[in-house]
Amino acid sequence: MGILTLVLLRSFNVLLVLFGTLLITVVLLGPTLDKVLLENVRSQVVDEVNERHLKFQDPAEKQKFVKSEIDLRTKTLGLDEEWYSPTKLFSRLVSIMTLNLGKSHFFTTDSGSSNVRDIILEKLPKTLLLFSSSTILAIIIGILLGTFVASRSGSMWDKSSSIFAIFSNSFPSWWIAMIMIFLFAFTLQIFPARATPTSSPSDIMYPIDLAYHMILPLITITLVSFGSWSYIVRYFLANILKEDYITAKRVIGIPRKKILYSHALRNAAPPIITAVALSLASSFGGSIIVEAVFDWPGMGKLYYDAIGLLDIPIIIGLTYVSTVIFVVTVFIIDLSYSILDPRVKIF
Repeated sequence: MGILTLVLLRSFNVLLVLFGTLLITVVLLGPTLDKVLLENVRSQVVDEVNERHLKFQDPAEKQKFVKSEIDLRTKTLGLDEEWYSPTKLFSRLVSIMTLNLGKSHFFTTDSGSSNVRDIILEKLPKTLLLFSSSTILAIIIGILLGTFVASRSGSMWDKSSSIFAIFSNSFPSWWIAMIMIFLFAFTLQIFPARATPTSSPSDIMYPIDLAYHMILPLITITLVSFGSWSYIVRYFLANILKEDYITAKRVIGIPRKKILYSHALRNAAPPIITAVALSLASSFGGSIIVEAVFDWPGMGKLYYDAIGLLDIPIIIGLTYVSTVIFVVTVFIIDLSYSILDPRVKIF
């Protein structure tokens, strides 16, 4: 099979996953979205009538005028059709897939835009900054620690690392976050309790302020994450170190460090790289609970607030963007394996 055919096949799978995810999201939220939009139309019409100070002969005439305006706008927006109408569903799916995400009912950007796309694009870099940096830091520490303990299987270092990995993954991340806030913000008063910068984005000191407020969430996420990474690396390396070719290299006198880092770690790289790529893709979406606890102004906090306020356009937009990032990452990994590794079958 040619490369072009392979790319087209994988692209079709990506589009199918995206379409399926959006269809499920729209079907679940469609009725609520229509109700919210209808309520917004009614409130907008009433507010406009009151602001324009239109004069009517009697309340019945005013009510008739308001009703006609609501009916006109309802028809214009397609809200007169049922949410499950095939035409309406298809139109809504196409709008979302082309990033025509509409407007938020409760949120705006720092510049005042209520466009969902602008709001998400403003939050995305902050989530990327926090979670990608903490994920990379946790991965580096995890790989170094996992490689170290893998060569000392059964030692106190190995047992301690495994116990720490179990404990760090046993407690909810939001609980650890609250403990860190209590310890470092309220008790020691080293870092602020809220991770939202106090300065304006237009302020020249805003990047420094943002970095300072990011330190405590960064430490917390790294602390929670690196134990599991060390355990994963240790597991892969422990199996590889039992292989016959590793034993042969030891017999011929190759130094232990060279065997560990040049041979064993290299052979364990494919699954580790896959896990790294998927973790980085997941980091784009942030963590709803962790961002909410720290009040970090990213996509996860936006998701949390949008769910609380039932801002359906924001929820659908975030779901779509997170899904796109994740499936594109899987697409690149899958394509790379299919092209570079002859052992991986295309079908």
